[in-house]
Amino acid sequence: MKRKRSYLAALRFRSGVVTLGAVVVLTATTALVAPVIGTAAAGAEPPNMLPVPSQVPHAINGALPPPPFPRLGRIPMRAQAKGFDHRTLELREAALPSPTGDPLFDRWPTSLAAMSPGQIIATRDVTATAAPVVTAPIRFATLIKFRSTDANGAPSFGTATILEPRAPRTTAARPILVNNLPIDSLGTACDPGYTLAHGFSIATNVTDLIPPTTQLALSHGYAVLIPDHQGPRMAYAEPVVAGHVVLDAIRAVGNLDRHAFGASRVAMAGYSGGAIATNGATKLLAGYAPELIGRVVGAALGGVPADFRILVGSMNANLATGLFHAATFGIARERTEILPMANDFAQWLATSPLKNVCTIPAALAGQTFWPMQLLSNDPDPFHSPVAEHIYRVTKMADRKSAVPLYIYHGTQEWWIPAVGARNLYREQCRLGAHAAYREVFGEHVSAAVLGFPGAVEWLDRRLRGIPAGDECPRVRGPR
Repeated sequence: MKRKRSYLAALRFRSGVVTLGAVVVLTATTALVAPVIGTAAAGAEPPNMLPVPSQVPHAINGALPPPPFPRLGRIPMRAQAKGFDHRTLELREAALPSPTGDPLFDRWPTSLAAMSPGQIIATRDVTATAAPVVTAPIRFATLIKFRSTDANGAPSFGTATILEPRAPRTTAARPILVNNLPIDSLGTACDPGYTLAHGFSIATNVTDLIPPTTQLALSHGYAVLIPDHQGPRMAYAEPVVAGHVVLDAIRAVGNLDRHAFGASRVAMAGYSGGAIATNGATKLLAGYAPELIGRVVGAALGGVPADFRILVGSMNANLATGLFHAATFGIARERTEILPMANDFAQWLATSPLKNVCTIPAALAGQTFWPMQLLSNDPDPFHSPVAEHIYRVTKMADRKSAVPLYIYHGTQEWWIPAVGARNLYREQCRLGAHAAYREVFGEHVSAAVLGFPGAVEWLDRRLRGIPAGDECPRVRGPR
């Protein structure tokens, strides 16, 4: 053991001058032997959460020049944030998604601060382009741009598309299913609203159509609202901005047609990345949009990434690491405090054309197996104060859902472990929410298929006005 420690000490001493390839070997070696030599301060945490030697960040920065992102005389509106130096905000601007060329998605109105959340900024009839994408009969499709709020409470905007079926209304106000699709992307052109407005392209995500939640809802005579819930900064995996956009989309469609949608019964659905948005909306509803309580009758969320601390151990440095990196970059677009932690290599990635990737390229990047520790200036990024803050604000463990929940998850999930969904269910029951929990056989993809029928049936009953039961165990007091 003494000889092994001496060998590792020598490796660490040399790490300030090793090449980038050697850094990978060094990090892998350290991760494997860390529990043996006592560097695993986190106890039972998996090896891919462990710190790397303190020399590694310096070695990486020494092997790469700083990325040449532009210096700006004025920070654009979309990159402004209080409390950060000018160069950090220049990095933020360079890391945000490239413009699509469509001003409805790209342009930040200067009058946002004077508007109220959900107030309509612009609309566009997209029926002709949306109908072939939806593959179900629709009467019209309208793209709506509206005022919203970012993750830090500053004025922002959102976009969403409302689809109305051809079937006549059977009630004064048509019920609405909010379908929060798993966008899981960094480029604005990957938004479902962009595809509905422009037609199929290489940027269209396959999850826009599978499973057929939108088509089934339309066939039942429900309107379908599809929010671009990652917001204009494409903040993949950030639940606060996603929740705001979803709730403001419901407000906006009511403002669009008060007779048809102003008093509609509303249910929400989301799987995986869409479940992040649905979870955020249910927890923010009471504080952010209390006037919608009573109208939103339930939310079904499956494969939900409810606790990012758990996801570090399940997704870092394996085949899921591409999506894990994309989610981290997405959150950093709203949570600017993450950006100073990015080393030169991370800044190169964040400001490169990769900042516009959609789901499939992001997933394929997992084949690199690249540990997140090698993207940070902090040798122990997962235990840093910034990380602890992000875990807390994204989990929102003290927020009670204002609507009944149907939570479903795959028992054999390895990238988004079921323990996170179980804990979410227990958390909401403890806070007094009404909830049901189902586990189905399978991992992430198969669970989406096998859990789908139960979720759709539950949502249909809510939209038909049947109240949800409460399956939470309740502690009964003495009679």
